[in-house]
Amino acid sequence: MTAAEWKEYYENPLFQTQNIYKGNDLGAVIGDGNTVFKLWSPAADSVTLNLYPEGEGGKGKAISMERKEKGVFSAAVPGNLHGTYYDYSLVIQGQKVRSADPYARGAGVNGQRSMVVDLRKTDPKGFSDDKAPERTGEIIIYEANVKEFSWDDSFGGKEELRGTYLGMAQEGTTLYGDGIHPTGLDYLKNLGVTHIQLMPVYDFGSVDERGGKEAFNWGYDPLNYNVPEGSYSSNPFDGEVRIRELKELVRRLHENGFRVIMDVVYNHTYTLDSWLQRTVPWYFYRQEADGTPSNGSDCGNDIASEREMCSRYIKESVLYWTKEYHMDGFRFDLMGLLDVELMNDIQRTLDEIYGKGEKLVYGEPWAAADSPMAQGSIPALKKNLRYLDENVGMFCDNTRDSVKGHVFEEEEAGFINGGEGFDRAILDSVTAWCGEDNEVGAKAPSQIVTYLSAHDNLTLWDKLKITLKPEGDFETLYPEILAANRLGAAILFTCQGMLFFLSGEEFGRTKEGIHDSFCSPLSLNRLDWERAYRNRNLMEYYRGLIALRKQLPGLCDKTEQAKERIFEKKIEKEGLLSFRVKNRREGENSHWRELFVVYNSRKTTESVRLPEGSFELLADAENSFLWKSPWELSGTVELPPVSAAVLGKR
Repeated sequence: MTAAEWKEYYENPLFQTQNIYKGNDLGAVIGDGNTVFKLWSPAADSVTLNLYPEGEGGKGKAISMERKEKGVFSAAVPGNLHGTYYDYSLVIQGQKVRSADPYARGAGVNGQRSMVVDLRKTDPKGFSDDKAPERTGEIIIYEANVKEFSWDDSFGGKEELRGTYLGMAQEGTTLYGDGIHPTGLDYLKNLGVTHIQLMPVYDFGSVDERGGKEAFNWGYDPLNYNVPEGSYSSNPFDGEVRIRELKELVRRLHENGFRVIMDVVYNHTYTLDSWLQRTVPWYFYRQEADGTPSNGSDCGNDIASEREMCSRYIKESVLYWTKEYHMDGFRFDLMGLLDVELMNDIQRTLDEIYGKGEKLVYGEPWAAADSPMAQGSIPALKKNLRYLDENVGMFCDNTRDSVKGHVFEEEEAGFINGGEGFDRAILDSVTAWCGEDNEVGAKAPSQIVTYLSAHDNLTLWDKLKITLKPEGDFETLYPEILAANRLGAAILFTCQGMLFFLSGEEFGRTKEGIHDSFCSPLSLNRLDWERAYRNRNLMEYYRGLIALRKQLPGLCDKTEQAKERIFEKKIEKEGLLSFRVKNRREGENSHWRELFVVYNSRKTTESVRLPEGSFELLADAENSFLWKSPWELSGTVELPPVSAAVLGKR
């Protein structure tokens, strides 16, 4: 059959009636005295199960599978087959196909063979008692890549663990092992972030797991959706090791006070020739009218999330990672290629199981290009935010681009680096674009991820270097860049919404002007812990703002009423903005009942009249810890060029 004929076949109502399987036991499930293998492949004429003692090489033992109802093939094999590797041989339309199991929980090296897993045997010590730390009054997300985090010599710690799950999980690491300057988890505890967003840790296809410590890619290339990536493990050849070590990382992060968010990519696969495609040709992928694969992801294929078995696959995968690995939230890559119904269903189900808002769901509300979603489905794009659950969040490019300039126009500046015309957008950012009087129209700050930089595109430091154009390299700690960076940080931490920033943004992380370093060498991508201490004044500015933010319920409020707490938003003059915040309501704990915040992007010192009464200066251009011993001001507050001030009234 041609791709167009497959499309017509799947869209026939008869197919829906006969082949939608609603069980949750696909894959290899160890039962009482046997291991049952189930594969959904309604298109197959026959399926054979092949069992192997190793993850690669050797001859397999072939077992014929029996066709069951709803397009499922099944085989029961005596015994607990934990650690046994397997794949499938299928005959579809007379053609022989080999495939790993798209529903697998474990895999061998490079994910080419699936592995049977007795999941309780993969739990590290103490994992059964593991739980997330209690929720705090704010969400501050720190995006980190497992390999980048501990790879550099400056990280300290055990050399043999660098760039691995266990490397990131180390405690007590210091700069080059000096015993003085904390790195890793101790550094992050000192910084004060609440959530760690792990860039892809599912099994991705863009790295050869045999490739050694230098092999690197960000990993937005899904191969096995429900299996951890092997290149971050101490032994990618043993499918059990990667599972245990990722669980240990999650346990250690929880133990150190962080919740853990998983970056997931359900919008496309590494290649169209995936296990999903091999077992059910064209069902899991969107097609143009002529049958060719759609390419809204710009990666060669788009997952058809609106088809029932595909939406079930994605939702069950999310629930699996939540239950088995204790993940606390999910960041969806190119969420705009998924449908609103699926995203809302995922959020509702997580809320029902774990409590409302306990598990975070947010993503990128865009796509690289249009994708032909089935009629009646609504894509989870920014323009459709009103259809999404109030707890499904989206990255707000409006705030990002207003603060520092357009993400794709590298020399275009924003509010903090000399751009003009951004005053109104910055004030809209303060209330997380809530209400219908702006172009986003969010229901509540819970729908908005407020951020300035992420893994893709230029780092904040590099964007400022390119737009402000000081002479010299990206490494130099230029005063004008530091001033703009501090102003950007002050805006970030005084806007409503969920707060997010890229690892290293707080110490001026540079990738030497490279926009997307997804396959650049680790020498460019690694976290430079030496730079963290060379630029510790900027890091301390972030740290103070984070600590202050946690004391400001008027900004942390995520409810639909939050925007009402911001009042008297003013453009004092071009590039000079102010607003007031009702900071303390009954039952809320804060020293200050009202806030007054001023942003000055001008190149001149400016004085701004304070509201009536006496205010305490909590943070200024250089010091974000003034709130520890504040001094009182009345009448006016003076702001140096390119700076911010945060004041509070007791």
